[in-house]
Amino acid sequence: MLDKTLLFPYYAYLKLRNFLYDKNVCKSRPTQVPSICVGNVTVGGTGKTPHVEMILRMLLESDEWGGGNIAVLSRGYKRNSKGFQQVTREGSAAIFGDEPLQIKKRFPGVTVAVHKNRNEGADLLVHPEKTATCRAARKCLNKNFPPADIIVLDDAFQHRKIRANLNIVLVDYKRNVLNDSLLPIGGLRDLPERIYKADVIIVTKCPSDLDNWERTNFVYSLGFSEYHTSSCEGTNIKGGRQTVLFSTISYEEGQKLYSTSDKRYFYSKKMVLFSGIAKSSPLVSYLSDYYTIVREYVFPDHHIYKRGDIRKLQSAVKAHPTAAVVTTEKDAQRILDYIGMPQNLMERMFYIPISVDFLSDVERKVFRAILAGLKQS
Repeated sequence: MLDKTLLFPYYAYLKLRNFLYDKNVCKSRPTQVPSICVGNVTVGGTGKTPHVEMILRMLLESDEWGGGNIAVLSRGYKRNSKGFQQVTREGSAAIFGDEPLQIKKRFPGVTVAVHKNRNEGADLLVHPEKTATCRAARKCLNKNFPPADIIVLDDAFQHRKIRANLNIVLVDYKRNVLNDSLLPIGGLRDLPERIYKADVIIVTKCPSDLDNWERTNFVYSLGFSEYHTSSCEGTNIKGGRQTVLFSTISYEEGQKLYSTSDKRYFYSKKMVLFSGIAKSSPLVSYLSDYYTIVREYVFPDHHIYKRGDIRKLQSAVKAHPTAAVVTTEKDAQRILDYIGMPQNLMERMFYIPISVDFLSDVERKVFRAILAGLKQS
């Protein structure tokens, strides 16, 4: 393993850090209400946000949590605000971050907040009255929200100072973490063995027609044995029983990015595609089955769009006057922050929403039972 030689200092640091937390030398603080952590051991690309959204849908539909106050806590990556903020639908990606804003727009009845300090953020969500005196919430734009009954922690698996009741780790079907390396050689930000500390592993971005034999083989490639698709449980290499589920992405119908966007462009079957996400290839593959992508622009993940980027899109539209200009739902949050968008782009701009779901009814039933069990935790 290259990590143990070329990256020995980083490897040793992670080993020591995880050992100290596992042995309770470094303390992890539990949340005051049931909590669900959604994370991974890699850098981006596993689909954390759509899985958070899937979990929110299932919580809202459940008898146990549907009538309660559900909250989401995220870091709010690349936001320019500080401290604790409650996300509002009318806000901007610059203030809250693109992913928390997207979640809030999809689930207006859910409290969504951002804070780098996960323990303090969770405490404020349970005790909103503390925002009046907490220094971190001093510049919070909206302090009016109900106390949380359950908290979904977005991208918090590596934050060992906070301890969730349910830890979910996401693994990309096309990128087995056991065959990956630590940054910067590979895409791992934590040791691959950390996946065995989760309560549930969800294998993401699977083909929708993945059969039971293929699922079992993939689970075995993660170091498991005795995996049964009927129970969705297997024995990991540490000897513990663990739930392993499989999910797939679905792309939804394109939506207007602006109120002035003209649907006739979207029906033209030609598009200029641009995105600033970790992996755009699945979206490109999907759209290529229905549209001719006449130009594609790929930007870094969480890219902040500037005048030069807009000029590139204008140039593409000039060369292809009937083409729609299409992006992702996450990028749409950042594009809306751009001031002075040319009218000829606004009228042809659309975004493609995505959602995820488990591959089978058995997996949905297993996961619903896990969520229901949190009520007693």
